[in-house]
Amino acid sequence: MPSGTRPAGTGRFVTGLAWAVLLSGLWLWGRDATEGPGGSAPATGDIAAVGRPFGVPLPPARDPLPPLEPRRVEIPSLGIGAPVVARGLDDTGAIDPPPFEMPHTVGWYGSGTRPGAVGAALLVGHVDTETRPAVFYGLSAVRPGAKVRVTRTDGSVAEFTVDDVQILPREGFDPARAYGPHDPHRAELRLITCGGTFDRATGTYTANVVVSAYLTGTGA
Repeated sequence: MPSGTRPAGTGRFVTGLAWAVLLSGLWLWGRDATEGPGGSAPATGDIAAVGRPFGVPLPPARDPLPPLEPRRVEIPSLGIGAPVVARGLDDTGAIDPPPFEMPHTVGWYGSGTRPGAVGAALLVGHVDTETRPAVFYGLSAVRPGAKVRVTRTDGSVAEFTVDDVQILPREGFDPARAYGPHDPHRAELRLITCGGTFDRATGTYTANVVVSAYLTGTGA
């Protein structure tokens, strides 16, 4: 799992126990999945979920697409647009977060589901640095019904609709709840960063923001 310390001069990247719990959870969930068939300032860590407000109409899911790797992700309602790079496991067996030198790049768990294919594809990003917001700083502010567009290697765009936003405390963290598919027949997406409150003494956040979305369209 990621080191509990950050390289000198990189600022307050989301590291230490917050990334350790988040990414080791991704590893445990991803291992089971592959072996089986088949912000605004972050909100407080006591909040179990933002969830889906009543009365928000959501479109039907469309059929999954052929598996292709992602190259870029956009969330127009938040003004987010960022390149995506594949990330693997480090020498401790956890998923590497995006490099410290690339706070505005999103990491994709390359051994897991490809965005648009059946299953839940995982995208992770930093929330901030010591001096400025990072790529997923505003992620906790996204709401159900928002669109997420993922450009794939052939230039096609898989368009997802957000249906759930959860802020999961580190304590008692359940990777299956966070990363498991809501519907095993759909193409789904998870956008993940750290949230809750930042503890300056330990250099960690108290929770993880997990945004869930599902495939509803395509484009170019």
